[in-house]
Amino acid sequence: MRADRAEHTCCFLGHRTIAETEELKTRVRAIVERLIVDEQVDTFLFGSKSRFNDLCHELVTALREQYPHIRRIYVRAEFPEIGESYGRYLAADYEDTYYPERVVGAGRAVYVQRNCEMIEQSRFCVVYYDEAYTPVGRKSGTKIAYDYAVRQGRRIYVLPEKA
Repeated sequence: MRADRAEHTCCFLGHRTIAETEELKTRVRAIVERLIVDEQVDTFLFGSKSRFNDLCHELVTALREQYPHIRRIYVRAEFPEIGESYGRYLAADYEDTYYPERVVGAGRAVYVQRNCEMIEQSRFCVVYYDEAYTPVGRKSGTKIAYDYAVRQGRRIYVLPEKA
């Protein structure tokens, strides 16, 4: 992806499991629509392995009916080369996909490196981060990504909002 596109790009990062509510869906949809209308965001980056990511993909896909110019890009952390059938499978849900060079050889840190790539390619990040969520036996990848986005000076929308 071209670096000059970051100005018009948003990525989504979040935990594998979330407290999915209608309020959360409404809030994410409002954020995404505001980014499209007010900030001219036209590109949305998605990873995998998280329900928050899936939810955001569903909402952005629904918004494509109203804003057909927006693009959904799947940033792969697996499969550097994809075959024709997997390419067709991804094309049903995304306008493009790519495998970042930085994840080659990343081993167990592959998803952390993929998330850093998505953050670097974006001006905006929508993050579902709950401090109470702690994966068993490891550090939260979402926390690592959130901290990285802060250090990179990205405009971050953090959900769920605390009352």
